[in-house]
Amino acid sequence: MTELNPQYFDHQMMHRALMLARRGLMTTRPNPAVGCVITLGTEVVGEGWHHQAGEPHAEVHALRSAGQKARGATAYVTLEPCSHIGRTPPCCDALIEAGVKRVVVAMQDPNPRVSGNGIQRLRAAGIAVDVGVLQSAAESLNPGFISRMTRQRPWVTLKMATSLDAKTALSDGRSQWITSSDSRSDVQFFRAQADAILSGAATILADDPKLTVRVDQWPKSRPLPEPLKQPVRIIIDSQHRVNDEARVFDSPAPVWLVRTTPGKPSCHPHCHELIIAADPNGKVSLPALMVELANREINQLWTECGANLAGALIQQQLCDRLMIYSSGQLLGHHGRSVIDMNEPLNLASAPRFKIIDRRQVGPDQRLVAVPHTQD
Repeated sequence: MTELNPQYFDHQMMHRALMLARRGLMTTRPNPAVGCVITLGTEVVGEGWHHQAGEPHAEVHALRSAGQKARGATAYVTLEPCSHIGRTPPCCDALIEAGVKRVVVAMQDPNPRVSGNGIQRLRAAGIAVDVGVLQSAAESLNPGFISRMTRQRPWVTLKMATSLDAKTALSDGRSQWITSSDSRSDVQFFRAQADAILSGAATILADDPKLTVRVDQWPKSRPLPEPLKQPVRIIIDSQHRVNDEARVFDSPAPVWLVRTTPGKPSCHPHCHELIIAADPNGKVSLPALMVELANREINQLWTECGANLAGALIQQQLCDRLMIYSSGQLLGHHGRSVIDMNEPLNLASAPRFKIIDRRQVGPDQRLVAVPHTQD
C-alpha cells in the first residue's frame, strides 16, 4: 500500500478548509471568512466555518463537531486562531483545552491584536504549529479584511457597465439597459460580498438607483446567502443635492452621506451617518474618506458611479479591482465615457491594469483587472 504524502495531505485538508470558509463570504462581515478542518490520522473528524460576526468562530464549530476525537488531532485553519477576547472567547484557548496536537495555519492574522500572538500561544502550550500552507489562496479569500488591517482602508472594486466602444450612456444620459439581465444578475453576487456600495450624487440624481442586492435578480446557479446582509449605501454629496425622496432611502439598509460641510442633515430615518471628508480645496477627500470607512469596519467597498468619481479613484490609486461588464452595443463618439480623468503626460505614466479574468456572461463579457506596475 502506497504511503500518503504528508505534505499532499496538508494541502488537501487546507483546500477543504478554504472551501468551508467560502460559505461565510457574504455573512461574516466585518469579520474575515474562516474555515477549519480537524483530522485524526487521515480521518476528518470535525469541520466548521465562521457564520456571522458575534457567533462562534470556525475552530469552535469544528471542535464541537469533533468532540472527544479532537484530542491528539490536527487542526487546519485558514487564518491564525485568535488570541484575544472580542465578541467571542479566544480560539487558541479552545484548541489547547481540546488537546489538539498540531495546528496548520494558512496565514498569519493581519490584525495587530492577533498577528503572531495566537501562534506563539499555541507553541507555548506544546502544540506543533505550521504556517503558510496555501497562504496565497487564504489571502485572496479576505482581501478587504487584510486591506483594512494593513492599509487602513477598504479594498475597492470599481464596477462599470459599458458598450463595446466603452460608453456608459447615450449623450442625453440614457443608459438602461446597456448590459443584459444576465450581467445584472451576476452583479448581485458581487454586491452581496461588499460591506458597502459607493456612488455619487450625480448617479443618484440621474438613475435613482436603490443600490441593494436584488433577490429577484439573484443568479440561479448560486445559493442565496442566509442571512442576506444588505450593504451600507454611501453617497458622495458635496453639494447637498440628494434629497430624502431618492429611492436609495426606500430600503431599510443604512445610507451614509459624505459631504465637505455639515449643512442641513437628512431627516430620513435610513440616513444613519454623515461623514465629513474635505480636502484643502473644499472637495471631498477620497483618501480621508477611505480612512473613515475603515474606522467604521468597512472591508470591501463596491463602487457604482459616474465617470468623474471613477477617474478620481483610479488617479488617486484607490481602485484595487476593475470589473467591467461589456455589451455588444455601439453608442458612437457622442456617447458618455466610462472614465473621466486627466490625460497622462505620456504612455509610460498612464495608469496600467493587468487583466486577470475574462469570461462570458450571457451575451456580455465580464473583464476583471487589477493595478499593474511595471518593473
